[in-house]
Amino acid sequence: MEYKENRIICNCKQVSLFDIEDAVKNYQRFEDVEREFEEVQKMTGCSTGCGGCHDKIIAIISDMLHGNIN
Repeated sequence: MEYKENRIICNCKQVSLFDIEDAVKNYQRFEDVEREFEEVQKMTGCSTGCGGCHDKIIAIISDMLHGNIN
């Protein structure tokens, strides 16, 4: 997945890549991606509409936690 530009990841709640990145950076990081997803979800509202973005958001958070995104 390409992360060089900001784009909407969750269309229902208009949550962008940068919103997710900010939420991850502003929260104490966990080793567990699913727990981190739940915190990002609380902070941004992502994946609380149709849920179609769930897998994309999990992949983004996983990449962030594993240092694949600055």
